[in-house]
Amino acid sequence: MSNTRSATQPVATRTAGFWQAVLLLAGSCMPVLGSVLITPILPQLSEVFGDQPGSEVLVPMIVAIPALIIAIFAPFAGQIVDRLGRKNLLIVAMFAYALVGTAPAWLEDLQLILFSRVLVGVCEAAIMTVCTTLIVDYFHEEKRRTRYLGLQTVVTTLAATVFIAVGGALGVAGWHTPFWVYAISILIAVPMIFLLWEPSRDDRTDAHVSTGEKVRVPWKLLAAPLVVTLFGGFTFYVLIIETSYLVVGTGVAATDTGVIGLAAALASLATAAGAFTFARIAKLAPRVQLPVAFGLQAIGMLVIWLGGGLPAVIIGAIIASAGSGLLLPTLVTWALSKIAFEERGRSTGWWQTSFYLGQFLTPILMGGLAAAVGGLSVAVGVVGIAAAVVAIVLGVLLRSRAATGDRAAA
Repeated sequence: MSNTRSATQPVATRTAGFWQAVLLLAGSCMPVLGSVLITPILPQLSEVFGDQPGSEVLVPMIVAIPALIIAIFAPFAGQIVDRLGRKNLLIVAMFAYALVGTAPAWLEDLQLILFSRVLVGVCEAAIMTVCTTLIVDYFHEEKRRTRYLGLQTVVTTLAATVFIAVGGALGVAGWHTPFWVYAISILIAVPMIFLLWEPSRDDRTDAHVSTGEKVRVPWKLLAAPLVVTLFGGFTFYVLIIETSYLVVGTGVAATDTGVIGLAAALASLATAAGAFTFARIAKLAPRVQLPVAFGLQAIGMLVIWLGGGLPAVIIGAIIASAGSGLLLPTLVTWALSKIAFEERGRSTGWWQTSFYLGQFLTPILMGGLAAAVGGLSVAVGVVGIAAAVVAIVLGVLLRSRAATGDRAAA
């Protein structure tokens, strides 16, 4: 594939600004809403459906299954994005999301609720793929793109903290109530109709495939980022999922939600802080950012393992989460910054698949690893060692590739 820019004058195109960024960042929060909003009511759901066969597996799947569906359907959403356009798919998915997301508010059957969650995952695959693609489309200038991809992680991380609190507060009124929050997507979709537009394929300020060249997935550019993103999706979610268990493992009572919530909130804020620094160090390029991000994850996880006690868990979670916040926008930029307009949707879809597959596999892999090594904190330490190895390998390989490219250019 050859990404080319026309030597002719750029055609007149609309310029995205503040409100387009706000809407795309708000839309990006929908998959986060799907994964965290109902976590506080899982105990209620376990009580309600506890007498049904397999409920000990099926109830947690109410939270987990959308991530798996995103991993499966994101490439198909990417194909649609590239072939049929961005905006219409986003608007349809946002309205459908409100319908299927609120469905459990009036459902009483566990199987029907699970089916609605499958549809939530399909909508989320479309929403996240289009929102990320449009951020790159609208803000393909490097400085603005890095700013908004960094803010995408900041906003979604802070939104996760808010959604958990909202879900817990609404859950007091019954397990059905939090599901009504999914209707918020309608409030975002309506202004999207008027303020977003379909990017022009004639915009010669963007990268395009050569005329007459077949549009396909640019595997040569994507292969390495996708493999690293799969591992990064796993390490990103390790402490999101395990921090509360690590806190309880230090002797804190499971009912002491104040301490558990404080640890989770500090880690969440550290993730946002790490993402916020991304735009400020974007000039360092992924060959520096990726080793630093994985390195911070490694240090934090090793502190948790070797330190022992509640202070070590909190400090380690803060350090590792800061690395996670830097990691996510770096991975997105590394994967998509050189992708041509016509191939960007499907490329974004495959990136979403890698990241969310890593997320879905996290509890499975951590459960098996903890059983194999004799404890959760040791398992976290093993992941930290793996992150350190990846940081070193990426540092060597990416610097070597950059040096080779510099010599070739000379």
